[in-house]
Amino acid sequence: MLYLIEELKKMGFNVGGFISSEVRVKGVRVGFKIKDLTSKKEGWLAHINQVFGPKLGKYKVNLKDLNDIGVSSINEAESNPNIDLIAVDELGPMEFFSFEFKKAIEKIINGKKPLIATIHYKVKDDFLKGLENYKVFEVTLENRESLPKEILKEIILELKK
Repeated sequence: MLYLIEELKKMGFNVGGFISSEVRVKGVRVGFKIKDLTSKKEGWLAHINQVFGPKLGKYKVNLKDLNDIGVSSINEAESNPNIDLIAVDELGPMEFFSFEFKKAIEKIINGKKPLIATIHYKVKDDFLKGLENYKVFEVTLENRESLPKEILKEIILELKK
């Protein structure tokens, strides 16, 4: 996802939304950070030491940061006329604990701006049910090196329509 965002920015496209990344301490994953692509504001999506929030595996989801950063970034990208494309990394079980997140995703899916998102396999089938205008790329060991360039070509074609 980062490759796609950076390449699109180099081409002059404005990308809004958010990305998430895992955080490791001494090689052990302790949580996930979330970062707004426009404001650069970041916080915790989930952490093993998070006190409050819904639990998923060994993590508790930080709904406050998810809503304040993730949902806000989506809503801002959707309403900002200078944003060409919305990126969401990721659509997964943690994110769907938030009602506000679900509403924001529904709004952009029904909106005019192109959306590029990573979709966790556990929510893929439910999420895609009923959608008509989308393309899914599945990352495999065989295509993981070439796939970003293929996806980039598809995005550029869509943005130039």
